[in-house]
Amino acid sequence: MLLHAFLSISLTTLIRESIGKITASVGEINQTYDFVVVGGGTAGLVIANRLTEEDFTVLVLEAGGDHSEDMNITIPFFVTNAAPFTEYDWNYTTVPQNNLENRQLAYPRGFLLGGSSSINSMAYTRASKEDWDLFAKETGDGGWSWDAMQKYIFRNEKLTPPADHRNTAGEINPAIHGHHGLNKDSLPGFIDSFDRMVIQVSNELPETFPYNSDPNGPVGLVGTVSNGSRSSSATSYLAPQFASRRNLDVLIGARVTRILPSPNSTAKRPNFSVVEFLQDGMNWTTTASKEIILSAGSINTPAILLHSGIGDASELLAMNITPIVNASSVGKNLTDHLFVSNTWLVNSTETFERFTRNATKLAELVEEWNNSRTGPLVNHISNQLAWLRLPDIDPAEDPSAGPNSPHLELLIANGGAIPPPPEGNFMRISAALVTPTSRGAVTINSSNPLDPPLINPNFLDTEFDKSAIRSAVLTARKFTTAPVFSDYIISSTTNSTTDAEIDAYIQSMAESVDHPVSTAKMSPVDAEYGVVDPDLKVKGVTGLRIIDASVLPHIPAAHTQVSVYLFAERGSDLIKKSW
Repeated sequence: MLLHAFLSISLTTLIRESIGKITASVGEINQTYDFVVVGGGTAGLVIANRLTEEDFTVLVLEAGGDHSEDMNITIPFFVTNAAPFTEYDWNYTTVPQNNLENRQLAYPRGFLLGGSSSINSMAYTRASKEDWDLFAKETGDGGWSWDAMQKYIFRNEKLTPPADHRNTAGEINPAIHGHHGLNKDSLPGFIDSFDRMVIQVSNELPETFPYNSDPNGPVGLVGTVSNGSRSSSATSYLAPQFASRRNLDVLIGARVTRILPSPNSTAKRPNFSVVEFLQDGMNWTTTASKEIILSAGSINTPAILLHSGIGDASELLAMNITPIVNASSVGKNLTDHLFVSNTWLVNSTETFERFTRNATKLAELVEEWNNSRTGPLVNHISNQLAWLRLPDIDPAEDPSAGPNSPHLELLIANGGAIPPPPEGNFMRISAALVTPTSRGAVTINSSNPLDPPLINPNFLDTEFDKSAIRSAVLTARKFTTAPVFSDYIISSTTNSTTDAEIDAYIQSMAESVDHPVSTAKMSPVDAEYGVVDPDLKVKGVTGLRIIDASVLPHIPAAHTQVSVYLFAERGSDLIKKSW
């Protein structure tokens, strides 16, 4: 196999006297650290930051590079330039989706410091109290409940003024937001007439679209944006004052291939302490004297586990991988949100198309952003979200966390596809299902850890999901029937009317919201299913924890980045308590 063709080199001869930098050179890191964090993404950099508050030595291994200064990453509106299929992306695709015309969908994952927090759409949504209380119930650990997690919300968040520095009184409730955390966020920093039209819908169709002043605010969505620039785990938890700590090293361009038991480990309860990684065509190892923390994300974490012999024993043997731990839940339970874009031709010249198809105007806006961090580029694509429940749902069949949690989400944008068609101006509503009941898996099909994993979200595998996403599309259409749009919308870009036609449209257009979770899910201490205990330690082994989106017991009805930040904040405390 290709793995065995690489030269494995110990770092023993490369030990240096002090640590504390971001580097691309293996020669500048040590052989042994207290903790080795696999993945410098949303969770990994939280862990590195919090552990190095103490007298621990920490190494972060990140496969990608440092792109925190690239405009495609820093300018919020350029989120569509960040992924998919770019240098910032792992460039994964799904296997053909049986219920989506056998299409293989793009599946972006961040391939850079900050991970997916550096390429996502920046929505700051915490999930409902019911979602967090369900986490606690599913794991038997009250520490994951809403009330118990409040301190981590305030530890993580730092609410900042929007880029236009307007008075936001009445737009948001500052009392429920953090003001001294590391992860900066704000309301949208550029407001136009379309935003006000969207809010007017809540006055004209209040029964279907009631107004909620927070977290969305009268004029928009709170996003991980500050001073007109993206805030990610790389810009916050790895800010210069933290990156320069003498007990922290971050090695970029280091792709972890396997984790290995220590030489004196026992077969009954193996102790994992060695991390194998590839850089510049050579295979290296480093050692964690206390713990390895896997934070490679919902796709790469299970792939690394499987290549390390942690997974379903029969499936590993079929791949010629020697099982070390028979953990049949690894890679299973993949859950993700699905959305369908719906667009309307509109009677306006003030949509995104005014600059997304005009290179001169776009250059002017980039110059404005450079000079003052103002203008439309300071916003992400959707300034408003709508969270909705399905009407008249049978409580016995309700997959949501509770009666105050949504099933559907609408993401409303003042423009259509990017890049746009050659002419016309558009509005877009992306209709998403946020309580899916379909479950997929992440698997491997070879013993070569450089081969991409097989990703199967298994979208629309249940009748509930098919019916619910159809309801989401119909709800998006109802949104446009508000009188405020009567002279604004010219026509829909799709003619589907019957259920069968709408279903066919969904099958041809649906995409992932890129919120994969639960592939190494947390379960109660005595449960035989699941991958990690409520303290995030991998079942059946020592020296190994997982802290990233893969451990979430279920998918929250929210954008997932905040949940990952909060899991990492509490996870860091759990590690400190252990040591």
